[in-house]
Amino acid sequence: MQKIIVKAALLLMLVCSSAAANGLYDAINGLRSEAGPCASAASGTERLPPLVRRSALERVAAGLAHGEKLRQSLAAAGYRATRSTAINVSGDGAGAHAAGILASRGYCRQLQNAAMTEVGIYQDARQIWIVMATPFAASVGLSEDAAGQRVLTLVNQARATARYCGNRPFDAAPPLRWNDALAKASRQHAEDMAHNNYFSHSGHDGSDPAQRVERVGYKYRSTAENIAAGQMKALDAVADWIKSPAHCANLMNPAFTDMGVAFSVNRGSEMGVYWTQEFGARR
Repeated sequence: MQKIIVKAALLLMLVCSSAAANGLYDAINGLRSEAGPCASAASGTERLPPLVRRSALERVAAGLAHGEKLRQSLAAAGYRATRSTAINVSGDGAGAHAAGILASRGYCRQLQNAAMTEVGIYQDARQIWIVMATPFAASVGLSEDAAGQRVLTLVNQARATARYCGNRPFDAAPPLRWNDALAKASRQHAEDMAHNNYFSHSGHDGSDPAQRVERVGYKYRSTAENIAAGQMKALDAVADWIKSPAHCANLMNPAFTDMGVAFSVNRGSEMGVYWTQEFGARR
């Protein structure tokens, strides 16, 4: 019974806070406007879009008002942020004079952060918590074909120069050729990792890299696989492979003549973006 009363009280608190904060959302977006009171603090001439109100960030703001840390409160609200920040104003009359306080006490630069796109507010008579954030959005920004060709170019640039992979020296190696079958195997494993939210060379069905290459009809003399996760750019995926001794060794191996690569995106997964790169030399 006590838990039910506490939950009901928290719900009532959020409803009341939301009602009190309605006008403050308009005021904050007014302060972001190029014609608003904060116009002189703007770092550029670009017009900022209004922040979008999110109930999840209102729950985050309420959590901060009751002693939670920002990261803890974001996790509790189920909000996955790429960037986030919080503004707190407290003291007698803070709730009643929120808009004026924000405009007059040096908060303009924070409110005009162009990287922030969403907002949630908690407000009562003595305090205001404003949470601004950019939601996580997994995106590579390239088509699969364009990303594949970009990786191929970067890999061949890396192979053109002698290097150490960990403590193991490698001479410069001949450029790799694009192979559609290896790209298909790469796509299948990247999609499997993204959709099933895991990161491993062992497939969701128990397959290993060699089996996946064989399934797409690539008859290999030698083969190897690189995987990566979380990188939003082809450049970053290749750079991380070069930093890893085992992945770098695959990339520099002169025995390989063919390559395919693919990525898959699932915003709801832990890492968001998953990459697979297959290497091979035909029999």
